[in-house]
Amino acid sequence: MSVWDDIVGQDRLLDVLRSAVDGAGDALAGRRQDTMTQAWLFTGPPGSGRSNAARAFAAALLCEQKGCGACQACRTVLAGTHGDVIHILSEQLSIGVDTMRDLVRRSALSPVSRRWLVIIVEDADRLTDKAADALLKSIEEPTAHTVWVLCAPTVEDVLPTIRSRCRVLVLRTPPSDAVAAHLVAKDGVPESVATFAARASQGHIGRARALALDDAARTRRREVLRLPTQLVSLGACMTSAANVVDAATEEATPRSTALDAEETADLASAFGGGGGGRGPSGAAYAAAVKELQKNQRQRAKRLVRDSLDRSLLDLASFYRDVLTVQMGGGVELVNEEQRSEIEAVARRTTAEQTARHVGAIFAAREAVEGEVAPILAVEALMISLSGGPSR
Repeated sequence: MSVWDDIVGQDRLLDVLRSAVDGAGDALAGRRQDTMTQAWLFTGPPGSGRSNAARAFAAALLCEQKGCGACQACRTVLAGTHGDVIHILSEQLSIGVDTMRDLVRRSALSPVSRRWLVIIVEDADRLTDKAADALLKSIEEPTAHTVWVLCAPTVEDVLPTIRSRCRVLVLRTPPSDAVAAHLVAKDGVPESVATFAARASQGHIGRARALALDDAARTRRREVLRLPTQLVSLGACMTSAANVVDAATEEATPRSTALDAEETADLASAFGGGGGGRGPSGAAYAAAVKELQKNQRQRAKRLVRDSLDRSLLDLASFYRDVLTVQMGGGVELVNEEQRSEIEAVARRTTAEQTARHVGAIFAAREAVEGEVAPILAVEALMISLSGGPSR
């Protein structure tokens, strides 16, 4: 057992990180070495394991045995409770300058363990320009015991001034067989289910685990894959769009509600049970509640859009399979269970039409990520997709 066990299909990355951990002791002692640096940028497609790699690296740096996976340091880092690891996972639409200034201030503190203070910033692509400016000097000249680990989908998603000061590691999409083997070994998933989940998720480890373990996730995916054969009229398009957005909202709401309740309780506790007096503490509490509620609304929007994006990617996989059949690719279909429907759509459309459908889906993803109301973006998409099959 080691902290690296959950890193799937990333052999080159593991070699680099293990070498860095080997050189970390010399770096702490101020001795020259060539493998350890204090600013990293992990990039890779969603589901490639960026955050898992960041946590494992942090645990190995704080473990006296370089990542044994069993000691208190390893266990607390992986559980998210170690005092020397600050993990910023933003569920807002962006990471603002106030958040980053607070993080920079905390980065100057000495680690409790007298080893490293590791700061992990997931979704570094969401940094605002001002937040990036606040971060720049700290990653350019980090304090002696501070390690920054930024995560983003691609190098291009991070501002040049930031990425040029980091050591960049690129994670690949793990192969399906490696993901399936991981699900069998770590979660006890039957091999047939693990194979399906790995293929259907297209190498996205978190999505594969959800499909393997959650009946509701599998049901939502099946409903999305039925859409191409249901778009027979304008009314059907409107209904389908509403169903997709409602399903995304339904999936996101429980998590959003639970997080809201926890944060609201923590805030009330910080103000002595609610700060309901009329004095300065009451006014401060009211202002804090207002700011918290604003952030919670932004997070709720983010969670719905993330869920909707997963559905759009599932829909894109259907048309990817249609195009594979039309082009005679001879490769395994992502949605092998829907082969008959895929072949039927492939027969009554052209490859050019299918390529336009795929483009429309990715355009809808960009619209949802922007300022367009999700329902409007999905309605427009459904109408566009309905124009493909001949009637």
